[in-house]
Amino acid sequence: MTHSLSPEFDTDTRTIHPALHKAAIANAINRLVRCLFAERLLAPEALLWSRDGQQAWLPLWHTRRVLHFKHLHAAPAGTLQNRGEIEVLDAKGAIVPIDHPDALLAEVAGALAITPAPDGLEVLSRDINDSINNDILARKHRHVWTQDLSSKIAKAGAKDFIDYLYSHLPAHQAAMLLDQWGALEGHPFYPTWKAKPNLQPDDVVALSPEFGAKVPLRIAALRKDWAYVEKMPHVSDYNSWFEAAFPELYESWSNHLIEMGKAPDDWLPLPIHGWHLEHFVTQEFAPEIADGILLLDGPQIVTSPSMSFRTMLPDDEILRPFIKLPVAIWLTSEQRTLQAKSIHMGPRLSTLISTILQNEKEIGAQLEIFTEELGAILHDPATDDEHRGRFLSVVYRNAEPLRRADGKYAITVAALLSASPSNGKPILCELIARYCQQHKDRELIENVRSFFKRYTEIVVRPALAMYLLYGIAFEAHQQNATILFDPSGAPDKLIIRDFGDGRSYAPLLEARGYHLKPFQRAGILPTTFDGDISLVRSFLIDACFICHLHEIALCLTQHYGIDNDDLWMVIKEVTEQAFDTVRPRVTSDAFWQEERQALLEKPWPTRSVLTMHLQRYKDYRVEHLLPNPLVGR
Repeated sequence: MTHSLSPEFDTDTRTIHPALHKAAIANAINRLVRCLFAERLLAPEALLWSRDGQQAWLPLWHTRRVLHFKHLHAAPAGTLQNRGEIEVLDAKGAIVPIDHPDALLAEVAGALAITPAPDGLEVLSRDINDSINNDILARKHRHVWTQDLSSKIAKAGAKDFIDYLYSHLPAHQAAMLLDQWGALEGHPFYPTWKAKPNLQPDDVVALSPEFGAKVPLRIAALRKDWAYVEKMPHVSDYNSWFEAAFPELYESWSNHLIEMGKAPDDWLPLPIHGWHLEHFVTQEFAPEIADGILLLDGPQIVTSPSMSFRTMLPDDEILRPFIKLPVAIWLTSEQRTLQAKSIHMGPRLSTLISTILQNEKEIGAQLEIFTEELGAILHDPATDDEHRGRFLSVVYRNAEPLRRADGKYAITVAALLSASPSNGKPILCELIARYCQQHKDRELIENVRSFFKRYTEIVVRPALAMYLLYGIAFEAHQQNATILFDPSGAPDKLIIRDFGDGRSYAPLLEARGYHLKPFQRAGILPTTFDGDISLVRSFLIDACFICHLHEIALCLTQHYGIDNDDLWMVIKEVTEQAFDTVRPRVTSDAFWQEERQALLEKPWPTRSVLTMHLQRYKDYRVEHLLPNPLVGR
């Protein structure tokens, strides 16, 4: 099954229905409100609440005006969800609606707790507006795509979206379609979630996963002596691995070199993203092209971009490895390069974690990983420089966890929170409905709580065990975490991907007889730490607890009308049990106590994305603290 846009798809947002404009603008405002208060750029304690806790007013003393939130919901972890209109009242009683993020920024600019960079507000406004335009396009396409899928689901007599996909597609293609389906909303704490400021609308549509895009990659050739290669131990050499993974492609590539009078063994096949090739590589690597170091004329492969935009799965009924590439495009205010750190550390961490899981049978029963088997980057043999290679590199990720011969469903977490074309409810609800069918003797809310407890267990137990025992923190947020479900809807296992930026604490590894060779380069933030474990811990809390479990809890609480902190007490219960389980094996009781307090009692650190944006990323490790939602009844 393939999905592609009609050639008549109109990318002029002025022609799109006003309701889609309204929804996209509301989404942008709501994201901005959440970030402003979460990062304490606006003080949440300054809000004046109505008696029913549904409305709030924020005095803006510098202008003698007041922001009125007509429906503001206070959720755990200091989460403020704007669910209604916002208006501003001036000193004379006049009321003006806030109908755009620009209007909200103009009102609060003088009240922010930080001083933005000189162009900070201007660039933020530009990126938010670009996000809105791309969101409008995506919503238009999602409307058509939903109608198409809904019709097919009904015609097939399938019980839900998941049933339809897995009965009509190979498991890996069903998983990839769900991954693309989950790409609509983006990271929960990015106010610029769809910003692609240097892409034209036609390119946004043609390249982005939320449009079901199919993107060609060119298989170029890079001289072997101009490449650094990192590989897992079972990989003998780059070309042999590539030939086994992509036999027809390798044959075409090598035959083309032979026709040019070149020896294939002297070259590496190097995939390059089609847009990146045309708009960046041909200009920026002109010297290497002219000197015959990089040959661009090679075969192509069509791929489906995952929700990360630049990690691609070949569009093939036969399962092939993921291909992760640099793309010189600004996405959510960062250029998506693929640095030497990712090339070096992806295979190294994959090797280390695989070895641990082989030796830790209990953790291995709860956790799978997408191993990063092989990586390569442009490496100047005369200078040993790999900095320019961040725009000419590749990581291959084994996609085997998507090959589900066991009949289970591997679903990226962000897709679980996306509306199903079957009924408009979160796809997670399809799985809960199946789960409820297996437990008809219980009330709905009891089943939802039971389901969520099982879900939390399969995330927290392996993630916390790997952290406490080995000092390894997974970036288990919505994009990098996949959950395996059995056909009855029960959560079964956690699958993790993306290890290039994974953080680790060397003393804990070494205490258990393991060693991870760190990557160290001037100007590149390290990911392996020796002295202070806090940066590893905050990585775990931010990705796994805040951006993942907290968002699942918010979704289920709102959808099923559950008491406001009930599911967070489930997270607390499961986390306490996970700490107790590993306590006998932790290196010291003092360390166990300290880490338990950090997760269960102290405020939670998380990335200050909006602050970094306003200050133009002068520091990539700015964090703020959220009230710990596990401190409750």
